[in-house]
Amino acid sequence: MVFRGRFARSIDPKGRLLLPQEFRDAMAASAPADSSEAGSFMLTTYDGALVAFSWSDWVELEEKFMRIPNPSPRVRAFRRLVIGGAEKHTPDANGRILLSPDHRAYAALEREATVLGLVDRFEIWNPAKLKASMAPDNLEGVTEELAASGIDFSL
Repeated sequence: MVFRGRFARSIDPKGRLLLPQEFRDAMAASAPADSSEAGSFMLTTYDGALVAFSWSDWVELEEKFMRIPNPSPRVRAFRRLVIGGAEKHTPDANGRILLSPDHRAYAALEREATVLGLVDRFEIWNPAKLKASMAPDNLEGVTEELAASGIDFSL
């Protein structure tokens, strides 16, 4: 399953957002044929946006959190944000999901959203917040940091 690209979307007055067809197809293809979770995914809060995980990736993440013995207060707070902020979604017949009022408030989503594919997950952003997060000041030194991680991104 691969999510790529950036898509501008409107949020209707009921709070529904149309997911890109490519993303819906990827989610449906990743679920086992006999699974009741086909096409479903988990949407959670993180970094000022909403982050979507495939069902199987989400279950794996939950299992990892459960293996942490005596988590620190910081990890417990993070778990509350990410695990506690999660909601299961299955697109309707038209490919829309209903964003809860809590999720819309957390990500400051009103009428417009940007859906951003990040290979193994996708994010839903307020367009202005996304633009601010990618300001040149926030990207200083990123090529060096990537190189230190083994990714050569010289253009």
